[in-house]
Parts: sequence; structure tokens; C-alpha cells
Amino acid sequence: MLLVSEPTLGEEEKAALAAVIDSNWITMGSRVQAFEQAFADEHRVAEAVAVNSCTAGLHLAVDALGIGPGDEVLVPSLTFVATANAVLYTGAKPVFVDIEGLSQPLMSLADAADKCTSKTKAVIVMHYAGQLVDREAWRDFADARGVILIEDSAHAVGNARGPIFGDMAVFSFYGNKNMTTAEGGMITSNDPQLLNRVRLARGHGLTTSTLQRLIARAATYDVAMLGFNYRMNELSAAIGLVQLGKLAAWNEKRRSLARTYAGALRECCPQVVLPFSENQLSCHHILPVVLPVHAGRERVMEDLRAAEIQTTFHYPPVHLLSLYRERFPGIHLPQTEEFAARELTLPLHPKMDELQAIHVARTLAQILAC
Repeated sequence: MLLVSEPTLGEEEKAALAAVIDSNWITMGSRVQAFEQAFADEHRVAEAVAVNSCTAGLHLAVDALGIGPGDEVLVPSLTFVATANAVLYTGAKPVFVDIEGLSQPLMSLADAADKCTSKTKAVIVMHYAGQLVDREAWRDFADARGVILIEDSAHAVGNARGPIFGDMAVFSFYGNKNMTTAEGGMITSNDPQLLNRVRLARGHGLTTSTLQRLIARAATYDVAMLGFNYRMNELSAAIGLVQLGKLAAWNEKRRSLARTYAGALRECCPQVVLPFSENQLSCHHILPVVLPVHAGRERVMEDLRAAEIQTTFHYPPVHLLSLYRERFPGIHLPQTEEFAARELTLPLHPKMDELQAIHVARTLAQILAC
């Protein structure tokens, strides 16, 4: 079975894990610190804060920025539910924004502008499929309205995504991402005070860590704020350091595969919509296509699976999930809903080769012709 996504793990990751076990220190320590600095260097910022998931990172970012009850935050509905959940965790209200269209499934600036109110405190942009939103346009949007800009960069990691432009940016290292720590996330910002607040909040608000108390031979600590248990462990950080070293090559492989897919799909599946332009800045996290109106996605997925090709779709619109439909009824996002009903995610990961990408495109063409 050719999988939609697959982590690339090997002997270097095994050796890194073994070294942590041999050290007999597995909670947050020197490897987490080394991973944070390496990640910050890769993304051209001074500091980064490692956490145990991107969801935790989004929650900490929203919390650190002072967003809470009475505030509204503009969010995409075409995203994983964690983006909106992070807003609810703080008591704020997520306001769902439509996408630009089928060929540009990123948050619509025009719809965001229409939904801005005096209660709008922030906007969370999400780099869907690894495609970067228009950084200058969104930075101008936020600055003109005096709102906070947060990047949900779960799909876009590494130099390929370009510099950080949000007030905070949050990354994911889940098992299906461009690099993985199994579970994990990272928060970056150009504001050291924000990162200090996040760093304190991730570990219960404790003024010293377990490692710091060990080194200082101090048994006591203070709690300076209401915090959370969102720390990354040494095992995850050790894997992350290895994976980060390979990320640039893996992102380049993804770019090459995406280019091969685009050529093959244009040749044999002209009825399929390929979102985004080839010159758009991207980390190519997933390969989304939009099927013809009457193709029948479930049948297409079943036929591809019979041909040993796994597919899926990203994502069920958040505003149509039961929790959000009950809390915020009557929301209609026509572009998001049409895209989500017709989108199909094809396999894309560094273990693939160009011939497999061509094979997937040709198999899809044969199925659509039936």
C-alpha cells in the first residue's frame, strides 16, 4: 500500500534515542534546549520554545497574547480542529473565515475584512498543505486593524517556508508532518517577552525546572502564574534534532514530487483542479487535488485503495463539526464547503519516487474515466 504520508525513521533516530536512555535523563533537559536553538537557527529567529504538541503550542500562544473572554479571533474552517479549539480554550470566540476559492484554498482576506468587528483581537492564518499565505497582505491586514497575527504553521516547517512574519508562529511534529518527534510542537516569535511567558506557562508556571533544581541543588520552587503541563521530553527532542538535519533535503524531495504530480495530472487528468500555482512558496506538506463535481469521492478512494494507493481528505470543515455546529449554528462558507466536499489528498512523502507519483496520477485518470 502506497501511503498518503509516512515518517522517515532510521538508524540515526535509534542511536539518538539510545543515547537519551543511556544518559538516564528523559525529562526536559539539554536535548530540548539544543533542539530549540537548532530550530530557531533554521527559522532565523533568536529563540524557540518546544512543547508536547502543536495544539499545546497554539493554546499557549493565544493565552500568552492575552486573548480571552469577550474577544473574537478570525480562524479558517479549512484546518484541523485544533486551530479553533485553541481559541475556545481561552474563552474567546472563533470566527470562521472562508477560503479564496478552489484553486487558492487559503483564508480569504476579503471575507476576513468583512468579519472584523470591534471585538476582533487576533487572526490565525493557516498555511494549508504547506502553501504560505501572502505574508505582506496579512501583515498589512493585522497592522491596519491593530489585531494580533498568529501563524498556524503546522503544515509549513523549515527554510522553505520563508521567515516568520506573525507575532507568533506555531509548528507541528506529529507523525505525518514533514519532520516528526512522534508528538511535539514548537513556538517561535521575535518578541522575547512573549516567549518567556510561554516558556514559563508550559511547565505549570514553575520558576525553575527539574534539571535547574538538580544542578543548583535547590529543593524549592515558586509558581509565578497559572500554567500547563505542555513540556517536551528528551526522547522527542533527540529525534527532532536528527530529523531537523534532514528537513531541507526532504522538503526539496517533496517539491520535486509535487512538480512531477502537477505535470502528470495536467497531462492525464485535465478535469482535476490543481490548487495553487507552481511558483507559490510552499513546503508541500500534502498533495491536494479537487475532483470533478460528479466524480463521487468515496468511490474514487475505494478504487484507489483497491489499486493499493491510500488517499484521504483534508479537512472536514470545522464549522460543520458537531461541537461547532451546535455552538455556532447557521454558518455557511460556500467556498470552504465545496472544496472540502471535492478535495482528495494523494500520497506525498520523501520515501516516494517520481515513478510512483506518475503511477498515482495515471491510476486516478483511469478511475475517473470509468
